[in-house]
Amino acid sequence: MTDPGSAASPATGNSGVAPLLVLGKITDILDSFTLESPSLSLAEIRSRTGLPTSTTQRLVTNLVAQGFLDRDDDRFRIGLKMAYWSAPAVRGIKAIDLLAPLLRELRQATGESATLFRADDDYRVCIAVDETRHELKQDVHVGKVAPLTVGSAGRVLLAWNDDLRESILARPIPDLAASTITDPAELRGVLDQTRRDGFAITRNERIDGLVGLAAPVFEPSGRVRMAMGVSGPAARIKPHMLEEWAPMLVETAERATRLIGGRAPATG
Repeated sequence: MTDPGSAASPATGNSGVAPLLVLGKITDILDSFTLESPSLSLAEIRSRTGLPTSTTQRLVTNLVAQGFLDRDDDRFRIGLKMAYWSAPAVRGIKAIDLLAPLLRELRQATGESATLFRADDDYRVCIAVDETRHELKQDVHVGKVAPLTVGSAGRVLLAWNDDLRESILARPIPDLAASTITDPAELRGVLDQTRRDGFAITRNERIDGLVGLAAPVFEPSGRVRMAMGVSGPAARIKPHMLEEWAPMLVETAERATRLIGGRAPATG
């Protein structure tokens, strides 16, 4: 006779604890919210989870009551209380340490250097990098400084920071490369488009022959905290490759936001 305690049954998994079906459904509901779709209707939640309408309505109502979700008329968002709960999980752990595995994933998936930048006055500073293994590479390292007005990371850091954007656009914009945008009105329009797209792709803005792709990582307040990006030489990274990588980068930046207890800003 088999000892029932000698091994986990298929129904219980490796932990030996039988999963609660309702927790799986709740997880599916919470996972349906993304940085691209931070606000969903009940019908959209049902469509994304595949749950029956009655089950979706019952669980969403309870999630609102417990603070997991916030309701605004007929739409729902991840509850602000979730950010409060997430704080102890990351306390004492540096954000860079939390996000390093995500940079490694990006570098492995694309073969190119994956970076994190933050804004510092008029500049952006590289705070983490997982460097490409290719011999031909850009000069990027922790502490690398560049103007906010050029490159995909700078564009992301400006697009979601209205005060910083207006301050930068009120001053002369340095002309650094073939595709540098020096007209404030044109750059303002490009930044608006970046915010609509959820990411930025740039070519030959800071250095001729350099291309990049970046997406925002947000704080709990909804302010942009960092720009997560992939960049390298245009000779190796073709335009279609950046377009193909964009959804993966946005999803990875979204995971980074969640890891540090952040949330997407309200749209509209």
